[in-house]
Amino acid sequence: MRLLSNKYRLLLLLTLILAAGFVATSLASYLASRQAIEHGIADQTLPLTGDNIYSEIQKDMLRPVFISSLMAHDTFVRDWILAGEIDSRQIVRYLAEVKKKYGAITSFLISDKSSKYYYAEGTLKSVSPKAARDIWYYRVRNMTGRDYETNVDIDMANRDSMTIFINHRVHDYDGRFIGATGIGLTLDTMSHIIDRYQARFHRNIYFVDGKGAIVLAGKTMRERNKGQGNIRNLPGVRDIAGQILNRQTEPTHLSYQCEHAQILVNSRHIPELGWYLVVEQNVSDEVKSLQGVFILNLAISFGVTLLVLLLTLLTVNRYQQRIERIASTDALTGLLNRQSLELLFQRASLQSRRTAQPLSAILFDIDFFKRVNDTHGHLWGDKVIVGVADVARATVRENDIITRWGGEEYLVLLNNCSLAQAQQVAEALRLAVASHDFGLPVPPLPVTISLGVTVYQHADSESAFFSRADSALYQAKEAGRNCMQTA
Repeated sequence: MRLLSNKYRLLLLLTLILAAGFVATSLASYLASRQAIEHGIADQTLPLTGDNIYSEIQKDMLRPVFISSLMAHDTFVRDWILAGEIDSRQIVRYLAEVKKKYGAITSFLISDKSSKYYYAEGTLKSVSPKAARDIWYYRVRNMTGRDYETNVDIDMANRDSMTIFINHRVHDYDGRFIGATGIGLTLDTMSHIIDRYQARFHRNIYFVDGKGAIVLAGKTMRERNKGQGNIRNLPGVRDIAGQILNRQTEPTHLSYQCEHAQILVNSRHIPELGWYLVVEQNVSDEVKSLQGVFILNLAISFGVTLLVLLLTLLTVNRYQQRIERIASTDALTGLLNRQSLELLFQRASLQSRRTAQPLSAILFDIDFFKRVNDTHGHLWGDKVIVGVADVARATVRENDIITRWGGEEYLVLLNNCSLAQAQQVAEALRLAVASHDFGLPVPPLPVTISLGVTVYQHADSESAFFSRADSALYQAKEAGRNCMQTA
């Protein structure tokens, strides 16, 4: 029982060691791989994506800035304004050509002297500082330190669609402000460009102005925004909003937590637009496959642990059975040994007392066994001991227990067997041994046995029972051997 307890204690300890080892290894591998992915995204993938998107922006969004700059520095535009705006058809034709050539939604010119708003189809209106829609012009007029701005506003010349205007100051040859010119792109067009970027680079992309207001965003950000037009109000992003709005043209690497997901951020200021380009990537999306590998590793580890435990259990059971067999079996004859008999006797005597069934014993040994050893050697002596054991197995009943009592002595324990029946078995055994050919070399020696038979009394102790059988055996030897006596 203690051996069984030790066995399961060993298996439990082995299980804990294997489980701890596999979990620790898998977890360490997962964390190291996740850290490598995060560093790779933060230090390489995301900055490279930001650079690629910035290059694309220069082609798709900064092009209107350059066109506006060309218009503002065009000598024709300045000369026409300075000449008094005599023929409006000339500037209208010029604006129509710019719009057609560069594929703009609208192109415009506002003269500071006449306050007239010219566009590709004629004169739209006269601007006024009292009109809310014309505030942008007076803001551009009063700008200092820079010559243009990017503005998102309603375009009256294009059915009031939301438009991104690049408004550029126009100066005369002495540097005095004489008007504003520029072109416009629809907000929907620019949003589609952002969506294209997101589909291409698999990142969340949006633009914010110097105050943090989201001026352009792709579909993902528009759905997430839900009316909150400033990054200072968005969960997670608001914690790093001040670091994003740093007017640094060099990329800034940041991160924030949002709904248990880690978001890596790459931002930079684009002075040509006056906006900040923000590129986000959800690390959790990148590590989903890694989590799958982690779970697979745990499953494999669990399977390996079960296999190891099964093999260990089989090995332990095998060795336990071997140890038990060695401890309970005589190595030479394969019979049970004396220690095993003691345990079996306790069980048999208890059964006899409970059921009132008789229990008998036959104790016998080989007559003149020393002669065999002295004449033919110990090897033949061992063969005779084994031969007698084989004859005993073949003679006694199937449920009788045969043990090697010691040396050349044997004991047979007969369950549910009366004294008379035991005597019959003993006599049959004596005759079988006497008639058996053990194959001894010349000179042949007879091999016989002497037997003592007794029956168990319920008041008997173990020693009393076996002592009585031993006394009967001694009587048989005294009677001339090759005979049976009963005690």
